[in-house]
Amino acid sequence: MGDSKGCFLEYFHSGDYSSLWKSHGAYGIVGAVVVGILIPVIISSFFIGKKKGKLRGVPVDVGGDSAYTVRNSRVTELIEVPWEGATTMAHLFEQSCKRNSRNQFLGTRKFIERDFVAASDGRKFEKLHFGEYEWQTYGEAFDRACNFASGLIKLGHNVDTRAALFSETRAEWLIAFQGCFRQNITVVTIYATLGEDALIHALNETSTSTLICDSKQLKKLSAISTSLKTIQNVIYFEDGTSKETGDFESMSGWTVMSFTEVERLGKASPIPPSLPSKNEVAVVMYTSGSTGLPKGVMITHGNIVATAAAVITVIPELNSKDVYLAYLPLAHVFELAAESVMVATGCRIGYGSPLTLTDTSNKVKKGTKGDASALKPTLMAAVPAILDRVRDGVLKKVDGTGGLAKTLFTFAYARRLAAVEGSWFGAWGLEKMLWDLIIFKKIRSVLGGDIRFMLCGGAPLSGDSQRFINICMGAPIGQGYGLTETFAGAAFSEADDTTVGRVGPPLPCCYIKLVSWEEGGYKTSDKPMPRGEIIIGGHSVTAGYFKNEEKTNEVYEIDERGIRWFYSGDIGRFHPDGCLEIIDRKKDIVKLQHGEYISLGKVESALLSSNYVESIMLHADPFHSNCVALVVPARKSLEDWAQNAGIKYEDFSELCEKAEAVSEVQQSLAKVAKAAKLDKFELPAKIKLLPDPWTPESGLVTAALKIKREQLKAKFKDELKNLYA
Repeated sequence: MGDSKGCFLEYFHSGDYSSLWKSHGAYGIVGAVVVGILIPVIISSFFIGKKKGKLRGVPVDVGGDSAYTVRNSRVTELIEVPWEGATTMAHLFEQSCKRNSRNQFLGTRKFIERDFVAASDGRKFEKLHFGEYEWQTYGEAFDRACNFASGLIKLGHNVDTRAALFSETRAEWLIAFQGCFRQNITVVTIYATLGEDALIHALNETSTSTLICDSKQLKKLSAISTSLKTIQNVIYFEDGTSKETGDFESMSGWTVMSFTEVERLGKASPIPPSLPSKNEVAVVMYTSGSTGLPKGVMITHGNIVATAAAVITVIPELNSKDVYLAYLPLAHVFELAAESVMVATGCRIGYGSPLTLTDTSNKVKKGTKGDASALKPTLMAAVPAILDRVRDGVLKKVDGTGGLAKTLFTFAYARRLAAVEGSWFGAWGLEKMLWDLIIFKKIRSVLGGDIRFMLCGGAPLSGDSQRFINICMGAPIGQGYGLTETFAGAAFSEADDTTVGRVGPPLPCCYIKLVSWEEGGYKTSDKPMPRGEIIIGGHSVTAGYFKNEEKTNEVYEIDERGIRWFYSGDIGRFHPDGCLEIIDRKKDIVKLQHGEYISLGKVESALLSSNYVESIMLHADPFHSNCVALVVPARKSLEDWAQNAGIKYEDFSELCEKAEAVSEVQQSLAKVAKAAKLDKFELPAKIKLLPDPWTPESGLVTAALKIKREQLKAKFKDELKNLYA
């Protein structure tokens, strides 16, 4: 994930928008502009009008605290299962595999060869050559899961202990995951980028006896083997793209086998399944949270199937003809929830990687298709940080081309934006087809050209990025809100909702209520919209934190009706149509020396719109009257400015130390702060430019690219201290 932020951008850097003139001809483009202007204007007087509002969520009385509670308008009783009998992931998987037994299910690209390309500075970069996708059917995947389940038991796995998955996203991850459920084995999920201390903590805390991992993780395991107290078996996925292996000799006392060997063992000696019940824990999911060691969230089978059942009702016309591109970490609740939905509906899932996603991604050999081009997905998930950078990359490329290409793009984008925000005809009629053909088809092809719906989650998505995807990719975005503690199931925006900045109504598997937070000034009695802390209740709310009863009791409660609630710590408000908007977070609010409250997350979100900002962390100290910020600059933007300004420097680190560079970035922050109507005390008085990006591998951001505030404060404590000096 650390490199996925830029994986789309290289495509646009190589695009030639001036070729539009040559490929379509001068008369064709001029004609399109005339048609694009005249026809919509004429027809608009007859057809175009604002869409009527739709009630998406309705107030409901569920008892408990004095609060403002909303449910989805389409249900009176909460959805619990996608169909009768699918009460656990084990049952859902088996039934879906039988329904779709001959249909393609899991796709993996054939690895052909590895090459290394030398850069001008002498460094060598790995490039990979892949063929087309090779598919397993639902029936074949089910057989493999059954074989793996039997193999685990034959290997000696104790069914009363847990198995952990510590791997990048791939087809075998999902097969192993489902295989464990065939024998009612709880799965511990751990990010492949998690540091050694956190990995040791998760495995020891859960008393994991079997660890399932990438072959490249074996080297890491051999280095920490003496610290792992309960591991007995290590099963590794063979990987044709990696030659890294561990020192098996140092893994004393462990049985080490390949995934294929375990499957073969189980196929030779099949064992009858032992299926779970809905209230049993399916997953202990370790978060890469923003503070301290990761916490393990206990997710039941009922939580998973309830969220899957609810999301199915939101994505329009979801069926077995859809193709989903999977590349985000399966150890993250967002991706696991998304793939659970695809399994339930019989979709195809094609696996890729952030480093091979597009034709010009970092590890794709020249002339080789990227994953999206090879797969041509119809569905895809992304986190906001990626989509923000896609938008910025395209717009910077368009600005760089200038001339007619820029004029055409700007005009087309403005017309499409007005249409999306105003009229059904303008959004989907003749004008849309014209601009899609002339302008947006090239941009759309980076993701295969067939995307019809995108899922977005993990953090708030900016309105600009949402509109960009709507227009340039031609797809609605289902923007979701949820947490690991609710198995991603809380709210989800609907496909026909063209508003921005909101996360939709509650999913039909849960209720959402707002409880007043007097200290922060958020009350359910606020006008024109009720505001307060967001609390989620219903079938998606998980069982609590593993071996952490104190923390569980702090944020979970069961009311007198037996509804389980989770206190999120997020602040939201409900719009009149029942859609939720996230407006703040309790932990992000700091009271400055003179009594002003500053919301760190809100300000950071606004300042990220600066062209010079790649990442930013605002810091506020109660003993000071101002805030400061750590900024990772957008390297290309800052270097372009330096070149134009005649600034001399040896390397990027030196540029970040230049007073002129700091001043330029700070002036940019002041401009975006003014546009966002931030108060004076919300603008950082001083900033520090840091040359190295923050990645999940560095431990400074999560897999969803959200900053880890405490880790950043610890690493850069001296820099923060100097900013206040």
